[in-house]
Amino acid sequence: MIDLYYWPTPNGWKATIMLEECRLDYRAIPVDIGGGDQFKPDFLRISPNNRMPAMVDDEPLGGGAPLAIFESGAILEYLAEKTGKFLPKDVAGRYRVLQWVHWQMANLGPMMGNANHFKNYARNIVDDPKMLAYGEKRFVGEVDRLSGVMDAQLSANEYLAGAEYSIADIISWPWAVLIGRMLGEEMWENCPHLKRWVDQLRARPAVDRGFRAHREWGQRELTEAEEKARRELLFNQDSGKVRAAREEAARAAS
Repeated sequence: MIDLYYWPTPNGWKATIMLEECRLDYRAIPVDIGGGDQFKPDFLRISPNNRMPAMVDDEPLGGGAPLAIFESGAILEYLAEKTGKFLPKDVAGRYRVLQWVHWQMANLGPMMGNANHFKNYARNIVDDPKMLAYGEKRFVGEVDRLSGVMDAQLSANEYLAGAEYSIADIISWPWAVLIGRMLGEEMWENCPHLKRWVDQLRARPAVDRGFRAHREWGQRELTEAEEKARRELLFNQDSGKVRAAREEAARAAS
């Protein structure tokens, strides 16, 4: 059995989609990132970066003690290796896939997260309109550029890494499906190949199941005080807070 520490966000969906595609038995354990679950000692022992998703495989590849893994890219690579699915075994094919996996981790995910921050959260935190305008233009513009990168790649390939569906698609789709919300639905007219791919993957039953997994967990409406506390948790962390959380985890373990 695999324990998946999860919250219904794009990064969480990567893991649930992969688990559904691989038909692996798993148990989803909620990590309410707005409520501070990611700083609890038990979770920090699994995910020292205090981010989800993270997982523990009780029957790991190669045997031995239960294996804990954090970072969505590492989780998908591990599950692909464990099951022999969605990652080619030949060197050239493997790295065609892995370069797009790393592209997503370094580009699409972070840029969309920053764009969302400036569009939807920063105005409640920052009073400087010039800073807000610059941040929004910078990161929304980068999302637009990255959409063009994907559209160009998909104009010549059925999937991001070529002719076969792979973890490159699984890791990128949960962010790509939200691009219309970020840039406006009219953006799809300029990225028809990207739209074809988004819709094609959305029609896969396993993608649908992973995308809908425990959606209700994140749908509770927050009070103004809860929303303020949530912003503090998500956007005002520093090394001191991380250190305090680690010290608490160490005390709990002793």
